Amino acid sequence: MAPTNQDILATLGQVKDPDLGRDLVTLGMIEDLSTEDGRVSFTLVLTTAACPLKEQIEADCRNALRKVPGVRVVDIKTTSRMRKPSSPGADRKTIEGVSNVLAVGSGKGGVGKSTVAANLAVSLATSGARVGLLDGDIYGPNLPRMLGTRAQPAMRDGRVMPIEAWGVRFISMGLLVSQGEAVVWRGPMLHGAIKSFLHDVDWGELDYLLVDLPPGTGDVQLSLVQQTLVAGAVVVTTPSTVAIEDAVKAVAMFDKLQVPVLGMIENMSYFMCPSCGSRHEIFASGTGEERALAMGLPFLGAIPLHPSVRACGDQGRPVVLAEPDSAHARALVEVAGHLARRVSIQNIGVP
Repeated sequence: MAPTNQDILATLGQVKDPDLGRDLVTLGMIEDLSTEDGRVSFTLVLTTAACPLKEQIEADCRNALRKVPGVRVVDIKTTSRMRKPSSPGADRKTIEGVSNVLAVGSGKGGVGKSTVAANLAVSLATSGARVGLLDGDIYGPNLPRMLGTRAQPAMRDGRVMPIEAWGVRFISMGLLVSQGEAVVWRGPMLHGAIKSFLHDVDWGELDYLLVDLPPGTGDVQLSLVQQTLVAGAVVVTTPSTVAIEDAVKAVAMFDKLQVPVLGMIENMSYFMCPSCGSRHEIFASGTGEERALAMGLPFLGAIPLHPSVRACGDQGRPVVLAEPDSAHARALVEVAGHLARRVSIQNIGVP
């Protein structure tokens, strides 16, 4: 007997998203289903284009349907539709077209936060997501150097057009002032700059807008949260005790501002000697993961210390593009995948 659409849905209703823990039918991830002469066709709608489990979910669907009598061919068209976070309060204005604003913060400077933010943005964009990157470090905007562009943004219909670099839409104070010029502003001017970057820039349709925050717990962090709904934050640290202690303060700040902390990233986690192949713990190792788990936070990954990460940033080409097969680049790509998963899990409302 030829299978019906009801038979197929009943079978796919037993296939679960590994992260969300619910079946694909309940999650609304099966669309355009048709069954004819043993050929089953449908669209699989993932929660993000950056889903690292895409191939696994497709394979689970095929394996389940092959067991249905009468099914000869399975055609799956995979796409994505980003889910948005819960509705904001009346005092938090969303950014038109932007699904998720994600803050990338750190308790102290020097932990490689901007380098991580740039590589996360490019990794997400490479995976197919629509990504923007806002350089929130008004005093020390390093992202133009790391992304290899100092093009001045144009205006269109009274709005600022972001610069595109490596598939990422990007804006920074470093694009608006002369190279080497110092920005000497008080707090209210910082607030105005962040407001303008959020709402006066034509970001277009974005799945993620990453905001690279300055270190610490100051004006820019507060202005960001006051100006828009922040879906979540990640905290970057090194394994050193000083960095960990300041990272804890950053987590406490986001908690106080009611911004969900999606996880912690341990940068410069260890060094692999290219000569002897042995692993060296430059700043100790694993303490970021230990502290994250102790605080009940997900640990998004450890990124090794390597000269190429710095060199590629200085040259304006993120290491995930310049050396995609290297261990350090793969670690950054893996962290980006974990971040995308955490956003989907939160937006679906999985405990």
